[in-house]
Amino acid sequence: MSEISKLDQNLIIKKIDNETVNLQIIGNEMLMSIVGQFDQNLKDLSKLTDTNIFFRGNSITCKGKKENTDLFCKAIKFLINKYFLTNIIEKEDIVSSVKKKIDIEESNVKSFKQLIKTPRKSVIARSEKQSEYIKALKENEIVISLGPAGTGKSFLAVSVAVTLLMEKKIERVILSRPAVEAGEKLGFLPGDMKEKVDPYLRPLYDALYELFGADKINKKIESGEIEIAPLAFMRGRTLKNCFAILDEAQNATETQIKMFLTRIGENSKLVVNGDPSQIDLINKSQSGLIKSKKLLKNLNEIKIIEFDYNDVVRHPLVSKIIRAYQTRSTDDQD
Repeated sequence: MSEISKLDQNLIIKKIDNETVNLQIIGNEMLMSIVGQFDQNLKDLSKLTDTNIFFRGNSITCKGKKENTDLFCKAIKFLINKYFLTNIIEKEDIVSSVKKKIDIEESNVKSFKQLIKTPRKSVIARSEKQSEYIKALKENEIVISLGPAGTGKSFLAVSVAVTLLMEKKIERVILSRPAVEAGEKLGFLPGDMKEKVDPYLRPLYDALYELFGADKINKKIESGEIEIAPLAFMRGRTLKNCFAILDEAQNATETQIKMFLTRIGENSKLVVNGDPSQIDLINKSQSGLIKSKKLLKNLNEIKIIEFDYNDVVRHPLVSKIIRAYQTRSTDDQD
């Protein structure tokens, strides 16, 4: 049975008048997931769609301007399809469901087609650009992604890497970052190399723990299936049968990125992620991320994905903050 037929069977929409629509959702568990604890999801949808929502039993009545009630109905359709595929509605899904970049009726099947199933949760694309990124991660040997914080660059790359490791299509996942942080040097930090590098790779650990669980991840690190290494330790290696991610690549020089990309070996995928607006190098002009993008953009074998504030999937305020800073930068240039 297709997602569309399931949707038709579990959702009845009745138009009351030009500003009122009634929705009946069939299935108590799905209904409770969509409504949320203490009706919080409906309250959030009410704010995001600028509508008034009334909930009783399995009936939801939505009042507002026609374009807003239409958006609310599309959001509910998105959430129902998400529930069918993953059996869970998450906080991020509420924001994703009303994003105008996603045409819920026409494109959500395309978005859900890029579903990534990991041991602890299923991950979906939350924008067209994320869908394009996941497709690139699966199909290309080298992917370079640029964009602001919160667009899912690292999380989605780790999700795909974990999936390939689970399916035994690769033997190892390698996570790497330039060790650049407020002028501190690795040698001055206490502990062995893993303990020195861990603080720099904490966001990647967080993604792994969320997808796998801490116990499994620690075991895979001990067995060598997941390897954590600073970028400097990649020199001289050939990466075979692995998925290697270079995160925070805006803090790598052009020479370092070249060194990382030329490590690629048989049956491997390499991903370079970075945010050009957050360079921590003392000499920001040394950052090689944008330079590498320009140099490699004409190679068909390398896929380059560029995110912007529209693709932010964290708190909705993050997108507004990024846009405000971008606007200020433009004003400063003028």
